[in-house]
Amino acid sequence: MKNPSRVIKKPLITEKTSTLQGELNQYTFAVAKDADRKEVAAAVAATFNVKVAKVNILNAKGKVKESRRQRGQIVKAPDVKKAVVFLEKGSKIEFI
Repeated sequence: MKNPSRVIKKPLITEKTSTLQGELNQYTFAVAKDADRKEVAAAVAATFNVKVAKVNILNAKGKVKESRRQRGQIVKAPDVKKAVVFLEKGSKIEFI
């Protein structure tokens, strides 16, 4: 098993993910590119002391935009691998 701090990069906290946390007990994390479902589940369980029911993984492509500093130059945001973690009933993660 990999080190949990290398698997989970950071929690993703947006308006949509806050709604998922409150209503459906789902938490979203940015994870390492080479992480799989089992590694993410083990890392979340070890880091936050919770029981994980299911993990969904998605690869979000970075947006391509035109640079505001130099017209005509194309800039691409980095690609991100996200994990949506479903927790068992009674488990909860507290972010400060």
